[in-house]
Amino acid sequence: MADSLTFVVVLVVIALFFDFLNGFHDSANAISTIVSTRVLPPRYAVLWAAFFDFAAVFFIGVPVAKTIGTGIVHPAIVDNYIILAALGGAIIWNIITWYFGLPSSSSHALIGGLIGAGLVKGGTATLVWSGILKVTAFIVLSPAIGMVLGLTIMALVLNLSRRSNVARSEKLFRKLQLLSAAVYSMGHGTNDAQKTMGIIAIILYSKGLLGPTFYVPFWVIITCYTVIALGIMSGGWRIVKTMGTKITKLRPMGGFAAETAAAIAIIGASLGGIPVSTTHTITGAIVGVGSTKRMTAVHWGVAGNIVWAWIMTIPAAALISAIIYEGVGIICR
Repeated sequence: MADSLTFVVVLVVIALFFDFLNGFHDSANAISTIVSTRVLPPRYAVLWAAFFDFAAVFFIGVPVAKTIGTGIVHPAIVDNYIILAALGGAIIWNIITWYFGLPSSSSHALIGGLIGAGLVKGGTATLVWSGILKVTAFIVLSPAIGMVLGLTIMALVLNLSRRSNVARSEKLFRKLQLLSAAVYSMGHGTNDAQKTMGIIAIILYSKGLLGPTFYVPFWVIITCYTVIALGIMSGGWRIVKTMGTKITKLRPMGGFAAETAAAIAIIGASLGGIPVSTTHTITGAIVGVGSTKRMTAVHWGVAGNIVWAWIMTIPAAALISAIIYEGVGIICR
């Protein structure tokens, strides 16, 4: 069964389910600020985010997909069991964190899943340490960059608006936040949709269906962008409340600054082929915006719970993946 074309199709379907769940889980990132500032109601916000998430297909290539496909575990050791276990670990962890309303990283859950299954199969020699170190470094760097950019952009916006009255500023930034939310959603698409592309491409490559050179087929690109957009339209409402209101209270000006900061950081990472967590980045940006008011405007207890979820994601997903790999091995091998 493991060597059959049917099992390859099953794995691709599971990967697309992860892609859908990624969008479902991360819709909170894309719409939380625009919903919490009441610029758009939720039903229109998800459509706005989903459209621009899909539109990202026309702007950036697939550097992140190549990192996922070849930069976490050596492609030569990848088999159907590793992919199944990695996806299983990521999906289960996503469901757990969604249930508790924690905005964890789908990206890091997938990477943790690959690491866990890879370690069980062949030990540390199977891991591509340069890629893993780059990813783990950005667990710290992406929220830090988001926070610095959020604080800087918010401070700049406040300075430029100092001679404007509140009503005029609110009206202007309600319009600008539509633009910033669109750009953020495009940034989300350029990074997150590519992770599933990388998984599907390595499934096909490992079975010799792509020939001697690793690449991402066009049908895979279009399919992954479509499925993640559908996931966003479904919406992870439990996480919207955490992201939009529990970290800090946002107004349209702050929402614009947070989304713009996160978009800059995520698109920059995508161009560099770095699979960052869009969740980490937008959370850091929201904290940066909130801290321009006063440090007590940020609910640090909530932020601390989110950070713990971040720290736990890779090892937790790796553990779940390792258990699945061992279990599937016992049953099928």
